[in-house]
Amino acid sequence: QVQLVESGGGLVQAGGSLRLSCAASGRTFSTYAMGWFRQAPGKEREFAAAIRLTSGITYYGDSVKGRFTISRDNAKNTVYLQMNSLKPEDTAVYYCAARRLNGGAWEYWGQGTQVTVSS
Repeated sequence: QVQLVESGGGLVQAGGSLRLSCAASGRTFSTYAMGWFRQAPGKEREFAAAIRLTSGITYYGDSVKGRFTISRDNAKNTVYLQMNSLKPEDTAVYYCAARRLNGGAWEYWGQGTQVTVSS
């Protein structure tokens, strides 16, 4: 089992920045990739970004590409999401996720952290 705990959410004005953190514990050696998803009220969960923990290869959803950056610190078992040029439409609960296999299901999820961007 892998446990994930997000932090860093909050209220920010449009154009501002926030950095989210996701700390993993448990059987972290089995983790292949970690990612960030978000869900706004009344909308489906949306993929934001992901990173392969060994190679550092990153992936981004179209809505955040060029504004968000995912990174990892393997020594700390922590993944970060740097969010710049935030827009009101970025308002959502942001969830950290992890999976053990390339192309496999996202098996582990954090509890989520709220990000609110005011106009």
